[in-house]
Amino acid sequence: MDYQEIIELIGREAGGLPDDEAERAAEAVLRVLAARLPRGEERRLLQELPAEMKPWVYTEQDAEAFDIDEFLDRIAKREDVDIETALAHARAVFAALGQALSPEAVTHLAASLPQTFDPLVAEAQGRLVDIMPASQFWAQVGQRLSLDDTAARHVTEAVLETLAERIAAGQDEDLIAQLDPLLHPPLRRGMSSAKPGGRRMSLEEFLRRVAAREGADVDEAGLIGQISGHVRAVLATLAEAVSDKEWFDVTGELPAEYSSVIPPR
Repeated sequence: MDYQEIIELIGREAGGLPDDEAERAAEAVLRVLAARLPRGEERRLLQELPAEMKPWVYTEQDAEAFDIDEFLDRIAKREDVDIETALAHARAVFAALGQALSPEAVTHLAASLPQTFDPLVAEAQGRLVDIMPASQFWAQVGQRLSLDDTAARHVTEAVLETLAERIAAGQDEDLIAQLDPLLHPPLRRGMSSAKPGGRRMSLEEFLRRVAAREGADVDEAGLIGQISGHVRAVLATLAEAVSDKEWFDVTGELPAEYSSVIPPR
C-alpha cells in the first residue's frame, strides 16, 4: 500500500477522519510505537512502510519498556486529545498496519509487544479480541443501577480504584490484562496508593473509600444500602468481563465479610 492508501484506510477505520487528522494520528501512533520497539522491529517497519512514514519510525534511542496505558497517554499528549480518542486512533493505525505490512512483519510486531497491547495487536492481525468494551461495561453498570452513562462511569471508577487498592499488585496486573484499556486508569491509581500485597481494610472502610471517591456524603444506612449496591453492580459486571480464574483469584483475596457485596458467578 502506498502512503495515501494507508492514510485513507486509517481515516475510515477511525470513523471518517479527514486526511490531515488521519496523518496526525498516524504520526503520533508510529512515533510512540517506535519508542517501544526493539531496533530489529523498527528496521523491519522501515523496510516495509512508505517513505513518507519512515521519519516517524526511525529512532536512534534504545527501546523503552512501557505498557499500553503509557502508550496511549503519550499518543494523547502528542495529538492533544483524550485517552478514548487516542485508543480509537491507535486501533485504526494498527488495523492499517495489518494490511500494509507483510504477515511476517505483523507476527514479529505482535511478538515484540506485551500482553496488555493485545487489543491493538488484534486489530493488526484481523481477529476479534475477547475483551468487554469499556462502553459496554459502563452501560451494564448503569442498567443495574438505573444510572446514565456518566454516573455509571463515575461509580465504576470509584469501585475499581478501591478494589485495586485492596488486592495485591500482581493480581491488579492480571486484572488489567483482561480489561479494556479505558478501564485501566482507576486500577492504576488504586495500585499506586496501595502496598505491594494490597491494603488491608474492612468492608466498612472499603465502602467509605468508595463513597469518598464518588463524592457521596452518606450515613451508615447509605453505606449499607446505596454504596453497597454500587459495589455489587460493578463487581457483577466485572464477573462478566473477566475469566472464571481471574474472577476467583480476585474475590479470593477478599475476606468473608465482603460476601454481601460479591455477586454469585
